[in-house]
Amino acid sequence: MARFFRSDAFSAIGLLAPSLAGFALFYLIPFGQSVLTSFQDRLGGSFTLSNYKELLLSSSFQKAASNTFSFTAVSVPILVAISLLLALLLNQRVFIRNWLRTAYVLPLVVPVASIVLVWQILFDWNGALNAVLQQFGLDRQDWMKSNWAGFVIVLVYVWKNIGYNVILFLAGLQNIPDQYYEIANLEGASSARKLFGITLTYLTPTTFLVVLMSVLNSFKVFRETYLVAGAYPHDSIYMMQHYMNNMFLSLDIQKVSSAAVLMALCIMVLVFVLFRTERMFRSYME
Repeated sequence: MARFFRSDAFSAIGLLAPSLAGFALFYLIPFGQSVLTSFQDRLGGSFTLSNYKELLLSSSFQKAASNTFSFTAVSVPILVAISLLLALLLNQRVFIRNWLRTAYVLPLVVPVASIVLVWQILFDWNGALNAVLQQFGLDRQDWMKSNWAGFVIVLVYVWKNIGYNVILFLAGLQNIPDQYYEIANLEGASSARKLFGITLTYLTPTTFLVVLMSVLNSFKVFRETYLVAGAYPHDSIYMMQHYMNNMFLSLDIQKVSSAAVLMALCIMVLVFVLFRTERMFRSYME
């Protein structure tokens, strides 16, 4: 016992204890309570599966789940592709490279409320974009109350998260040994061959990390959507968080808990699939 108290493991546990206590108090225990509540007909009631049955048959839930899945499926590939292209560009010796790197990082440090204010000014009925359209003789668009609302949210999501992904890709690019490119040049490899055979291959671990972070961040777009379009936005941008927020306001705790459990389960399955895929690629590279 005395040896354990003097070991590095005990020191590590002591240093992690405050964080672990906070995680358990504010995340783990409430989520466990939500799981328990989702299987009850009322708070402290008997066991039932009717909450999940009603949830899956709810048209509002189906719409929210479909929109959330569609948003993630569309926005994440766009974000990853643009981030990779910008990182490849910024990794070269281009003009004002340092200024461009700073510009892409700025959205990470700007408060969400300030970001949303800018987008409101831009896409409002009396906003800057409609003013430009009128100058060219085009009709105004009610961007946030039409099918264009999904495009606006994807644009906000990409702009907000692109800087973090660019930083990750730049770190991955700078970790690729220069000797690989020198050997490829000696063998007369083309630019496309070096891109797909060296750059993208050795960026595989970084790419999976970027995809994972982008997927998780896509579930956080509710803040921007809520501030721009309110609690009841256009049908195309009615997300899972909108559904849970509205159920919470109506004090339907069972449905909120059931929706949260299903959402967490889907995220866990998606993360598991990504990690398994990454492991397969790593074994292939080795």
